[in-house]
Amino acid sequence: MTQSHCPYCSLQCGMQISRKGRAGIEIGAWEEFPVNEGALCRKGWTAGGLRGSRERLTFPLVRDRATGELRAVGWDEALDLVASRLLALQEAHGKDAVAVFGGGGLTNEKAYQLGKFARVALGTSQIDYNGRWCMSSAASAGNQAFGVDRGLPFPLVDVEQADVVVLVGSNLAETMPPAARHLDRLRERGGKVVVVDPRLTPTGERADLFLQPVPGTDLALALGVLHLLDAQGAVDEAYVAERTTGFDDVRRAAAAWWPERVERTTGVATDELRSLVTLLAGADRVMVLTARGAEQHAQGTATVLGWIDVALALGMPGRPYAGYGCLTGQGNGQGGREHGQKADQLPGYRMIDDPAARAHVAQVWGVDPDSLPGKGRSAYELLDSLGQDGGPKALLVHGSNIVVSAPNATRVTQRLESLDLLVVCDIVMSETAALADVVLPVTQWAEETGTMTNLEGRVILRQQAIAPPEGVRSDLDVIAGLAERLGSPAAFATEPEEIFEELGRASAGGKADYAGISYDRIVREKGVFWPCPTPEHPGTPRLFADEFATPDGRARFLVPAYTGPAEEPDPSYPLHLTTGRVLAQYQSGAQTRRIRDLTDEGAFVELHPMLADRIGAVEGRAVLVRTRRGEMSAPARIVTTIRPDTVFVPFHWVGVNRLTNDALDPSSRMPEFKVCAADVSVVEVRRAPARSLETTGSAAGT
Repeated sequence: MTQSHCPYCSLQCGMQISRKGRAGIEIGAWEEFPVNEGALCRKGWTAGGLRGSRERLTFPLVRDRATGELRAVGWDEALDLVASRLLALQEAHGKDAVAVFGGGGLTNEKAYQLGKFARVALGTSQIDYNGRWCMSSAASAGNQAFGVDRGLPFPLVDVEQADVVVLVGSNLAETMPPAARHLDRLRERGGKVVVVDPRLTPTGERADLFLQPVPGTDLALALGVLHLLDAQGAVDEAYVAERTTGFDDVRRAAAAWWPERVERTTGVATDELRSLVTLLAGADRVMVLTARGAEQHAQGTATVLGWIDVALALGMPGRPYAGYGCLTGQGNGQGGREHGQKADQLPGYRMIDDPAARAHVAQVWGVDPDSLPGKGRSAYELLDSLGQDGGPKALLVHGSNIVVSAPNATRVTQRLESLDLLVVCDIVMSETAALADVVLPVTQWAEETGTMTNLEGRVILRQQAIAPPEGVRSDLDVIAGLAERLGSPAAFATEPEEIFEELGRASAGGKADYAGISYDRIVREKGVFWPCPTPEHPGTPRLFADEFATPDGRARFLVPAYTGPAEEPDPSYPLHLTTGRVLAQYQSGAQTRRIRDLTDEGAFVELHPMLADRIGAVEGRAVLVRTRRGEMSAPARIVTTIRPDTVFVPFHWVGVNRLTNDALDPSSRMPEFKVCAADVSVVEVRRAPARSLETTGSAAGT
């Protein structure tokens, strides 16, 4: 029996893994792990379903240029080929001709090595990862307001002790079901739950107050809340004076957002807005939590800043069982960006354009600081530049299914197809791997050891439970093998614990300081919270009790100016399209869609009965969704739980991200996944023409 963690969301639920038969594994409860106390969602319980699957990749594949077919080759041939082509492309076009795209599901060790590999072995600035599309807006806002980005600055269990929890754009009950018990326990002790979402989800059904705004208007709602809090004298003036700066400017901005204006903008009735403010003003401990519904917008950073302003005005950040937090999505969305696979960062959450940061990390790597490249393109901008003049000619992909997950995905797919070389490391033949010139089979979660950092900033350890299939290697082996062939000036280890120790040295003194964390300590303490600068340091489960991570120790109120969605409805596209998850699937579905025990009914279009009646849609019959970027058809689901002016499509299948808007947040570079203008119509069923009696004959005439 091996104690490890779930391969999916940022809860990183503890589980116990045992062997089953010759190749399989069986999942059991690990009740002592504090985050989930033995509970798992259906995805967690079935997480072993790919083990032994015929869909697992077990040998490298190289595309034959003559036939276009993929053929099996040995590892040496595959790595030699990749390295030689990378070197040739860089010689012809420069170092930035090669790009790297990582994933928020990679272990800390892989994310760290990938960033080091890009900057040292390849010498390219062109590296980013799909976590840019996860919580980058919350990260940007947290850094601006608090001086640090850690999704939750407190343990998740603190939710139970709050008086009011406001969930903005989160469907917690379906995206991370074991966490929903904290909401239930909160309500059992008399606390209140508020949910803000254009859809009444299972999370909304748990709410004491449910607000259903127009997609993309959460910032206007936050400004309206600030307006009423100030008007009612509910601002904690002493806290604001002692622990913050900038409130006067925010106060003036919020003054323009009177309740009737908020109702016209958001669709939230004035009495509902006042009910929310009454709850907040009368509570001692308020917790505001945002998620992708609020963050995946061209105004995502501003929206999060608006809700941080609400928390600060109430005097909550740093108070026990209160404050602001972000519910990270991907399994290592937090750690994945802390250690260098993001375009602008080095290990320890150091910024790549900081000379002191470059000097520190270069010393750990044993290279000249001046040899490190500068800041590269953000995720979507990187993908959009592929194959273009001045853009990368080759892309290495680790842990991401871009074809399904990128916004405006048809354009991104065309950019991938334009490359001279596409290399994909994956466990299955994902939609992205199917386009690759070289596909490299890598280990999955139960076949390897490595750390992850969950949504609380708790560093945990996944432990190898079973050997990988023959012919499969770790991403760490791939990185080291390529680095050697490329003549890297720095060494690349392949043992996870050795890499983690180096990561600790590289992160020492940074915002995300892991220097005092070790594998032994993680096992002993069931996870260690960062920052943890020394082995004697207890770790930091709760931030901001005494000061914020800003130069003067004060939090920043920042004025977020509401401009609305990048694309408003018009006569041609009169509706709002929004996207999200379903309970049985995860991310691009590359894993979950291949697990038999998980329901896979495919994509669908959720619409209100009023809209369905207007266009003649029937439950289960196909409807066509169109935006300015593309179209898709899927069966209609007619529900009363969505706004009549909005349609919803889940993003786990190829389809809806061909429609989504690639407008970017100016600060976080987050695309506007969560709202765009759309049109919906019924798919006409084409009937075969009736055959005449003259050609078919009749019973009377035969």
